[in-house]
Amino acid sequence: MSDAAAARERRIGWACAMMLLAVWASFHLVSRHVARESLTPWDIAALRYGGAFLCVLPFLALRGLPRIAPGRLPAVLVFAGFGFPLLAYAGFALAPAAHGATIMAAGLPAVTALLGLATGMGRLAARQWLGILGIVLGSLALAVVGGGAETGAWRGDLLFLAAVSSWAVYTLLVQRWALPAIDTTLAIGLLAAPIYLPIWWLILPSGLAEASWGAILGQAAFQGVGAAVVAGILYTRSVAALGPTITTMIGAAVPGIVAAAAWPLLGETLAPAGMLAVLAVSAGLVLGMGRAR
Repeated sequence: MSDAAAARERRIGWACAMMLLAVWASFHLVSRHVARESLTPWDIAALRYGGAFLCVLPFLALRGLPRIAPGRLPAVLVFAGFGFPLLAYAGFALAPAAHGATIMAAGLPAVTALLGLATGMGRLAARQWLGILGIVLGSLALAVVGGGAETGAWRGDLLFLAAVSSWAVYTLLVQRWALPAIDTTLAIGLLAAPIYLPIWWLILPSGLAEASWGAILGQAAFQGVGAAVVAGILYTRSVAALGPTITTMIGAAVPGIVAAAAWPLLGETLAPAGMLAVLAVSAGLVLGMGRAR
């Protein structure tokens, strides 16, 4: 690749990453808001999968079936299609939005870097080790100082960590298999709904009947189109252009954005110690960015 082409690729990657940052911050705030309403986490997931399915159908007509090896689809579905969203939505039912933003923004680069190191797919410089240390300590501090804010908040924190661990595996699969952004996202959108929706309809608890049509359609549009399809394409494209280390650490700004916005929008405040924990995580993320791919 020529220098000009490489520079163009990085500009595309950074543009995708900045748009992704806006979607990520909105995801935490919207998911937490809805988790406090009549919709269950399983309802939100159903609206995500249903909305994504309807969104990708026109692409299917234009592009044909996704061009991705069938043998790779099960892993992509398990870790990106089901693992991350289901665990995250369940976490938001138990813990505040600032917890989700901080732990998931912190855990993603940390777990991705450690998994990459363990599988021989990446190396960590000294500043990245320091960044991960700051991330982990800040996240633990947030869980401790805010754990008593709501009953079961610590359980939500564990679910958030499990969610980002699932997404970290997907991140490394994107790099190892060179997964194409649009085709991978289309495959998840097409396959997740037919698998999940019958299970949700038959056996999972639901509050859909008590929700307004505005809430239902709004969540189908945001979770299905924005958080699933748009964010999926932006994330996969950013990993291809910038690498997993930089892409996952773009989330440095997410905890601060969500903590600040959750106060006026959701009425969730953090004690001074909690704000210091958010700042420590953000500092660790910035410190760990480095240049490694």
